Amino acid sequence: MAGSSAADNYAGVFAGRLQPGTHPALLIVDVVTAYLMEGSPLYMDTAAAARDSNARLAAAARAAGVPVIFTNVSYQPGGADGGVFYRKAPVLKVFDEGSPLGAFPETLQPQPGDRVFTKQYPSAFFGTGLAEALHAEGIDTLLITGYSTSGCVRASALDAMQYGFVPLVVRDACADRHEAPHEANLFDLQAKYAEVIFEAEALGVIARARA
Repeated sequence: MAGSSAADNYAGVFAGRLQPGTHPALLIVDVVTAYLMEGSPLYMDTAAAARDSNARLAAAARAAGVPVIFTNVSYQPGGADGGVFYRKAPVLKVFDEGSPLGAFPETLQPQPGDRVFTKQYPSAFFGTGLAEALHAEGIDTLLITGYSTSGCVRASALDAMQYGFVPLVVRDACADRHEAPHEANLFDLQAKYAEVIFEAEALGVIARARA
């Protein structure tokens, strides 16, 4: 509808709501040094605040017995296992095996009991075995965070829905290179695929989880 806001245009068309289940997990997507270190080609000035939100969520999840799952990205030298994605986005060479930019930040490290899935493509699910592991643990809901909102977070949230998990994207714990794609993708995820929630709401989901 010409002249209407996006919210007005979507009203009454995409209005469904998902309720979280009782067995959530926290999925932290690619919160690594490449996005946090000034001078890195992937640096985002919004990444540090999202990292800190993730640290609070991870601490709460561990205390409640909620699984904490990290993803990172690693490629064979020259991107031999990166396929079309690596060719489309040559900046991904920052994740060639052994690069310090692929490391987890000091304040958000996997702890004993956490799981790490290494990927080569945007979705946390593609080629990683994550869906099977979550189903085996009885997980029904994913709190999804990380970098970047318009890229790997979006891809992971979409796949989470397609694999039957309720996706809860935590806006405070996500970041992007620019506010426009960040907000546009959160808007579209909320409309069609997920629930977009704040950190405080995510902490409530964690607190209500069943062990």
